[in-house]
Amino acid sequence: MLLLEQRIKEKNLSLTERALRCDACAIRHRGVCEVLDREELLALNRISAKKIVPKGQMILGEGDARTVFANIISGVVKLTKSLEDGRQHIIGLLFPPDFLGRAYRPDNPYFAEAATEVELCIFPTSGFERILRAHPALEHRLFELTLSELDASREWMLLLARKTAAEKVASFLLMLAKRAPALGCPHMPKPQTIRIELPLSRAEIADCLGLTIETVSRQMTRLKTAKIIELLDYREIAVPDLAKLERAAQSAH
Repeated sequence: MLLLEQRIKEKNLSLTERALRCDACAIRHRGVCEVLDREELLALNRISAKKIVPKGQMILGEGDARTVFANIISGVVKLTKSLEDGRQHIIGLLFPPDFLGRAYRPDNPYFAEAATEVELCIFPTSGFERILRAHPALEHRLFELTLSELDASREWMLLLARKTAAEKVASFLLMLAKRAPALGCPHMPKPQTIRIELPLSRAEIADCLGLTIETVSRQMTRLKTAKIIELLDYREIAVPDLAKLERAAQSAH
């Protein structure tokens, strides 16, 4: 009996510690779990696990059976789709606190790869969908995030179809700037200069925007010459004035 009581006490302590870790989580008040109360958070916590994925490692395979969902805590995830001839095309990027995985579908609709080192809070498929059915607020929050992702996809369609090369590159950098950790956290003061580590190579950015590598490099140089961005090194830039970058993304004229 004493041993059983000790195990129960240790289990309760473990759940309390896990709840405290959730309270201190970088995306607790922005991610899919922000709508949960303490008891609901503990229910989700019982099936969750943290995972670090190295840069370049596959997270989900296109067409594979779903096994997990995940909240992105840090890092950037690259989404790609396969063409019939075997080529792959980048269709989007996910940042904290985006949600990775397609609920109520038997397979993954895309490849998901760690563009940088990524920290995930992962949930097994069956357990997460069971909690979705039991907690309408969580299901509603996931629906909201899905609609936001749909809106972002429509904006991306507009970018690819109608914008000039200069506007495309500026829009891509603007997207990264707006998803910078310092801007994403409501408790941090907004920096005057935003530093961005590019999660993609020049070739990948070109693929993403439907441009050539030379065009991407040329447009970045033009943005630097216009003092809209600063090129700190090959993979890091600074944005001293976000409003200027927004204007460049809206009109290159």
